[in-house]
Amino acid sequence: MKTYTLRFRSTDKDIFDAIKSGKKKVETRAATARYKNVEKGDKIIFVCGKNKFVKEIKKVSMFKSISAMLKKYKFKQINPFVGSTKELEAMYFSFPGYKEKITKAGLVALEFK
Repeated sequence: MKTYTLRFRSTDKDIFDAIKSGKKKVETRAATARYKNVEKGDKIIFVCGKNKFVKEIKKVSMFKSISAMLKKYKFKQINPFVGSTKELEAMYFSFPGYKEKITKAGLVALEFK
């Protein structure tokens, strides 16, 4: 079992808190070399400023695209603060280089215990 650290900017504290409370059911990342080997049972340390908590991965799913992922998950499970799949896609593409990373590597979706 491995332990990974995911850091959140203070501007994303709402997402950090939603994962902690269980409101946000699925955390996603581009399936780059850093995340493509994450497995069930691994632990994630979530960090936002001085706040942190740990969750164990219950399930890992890989997807080739955002649309493929949305066939399995509702957009609100991925980000409870967006109002549509278009908003979710815009969120991904707002991160520098993320459109290219998703196109090249796909997405990894993590569910927690």
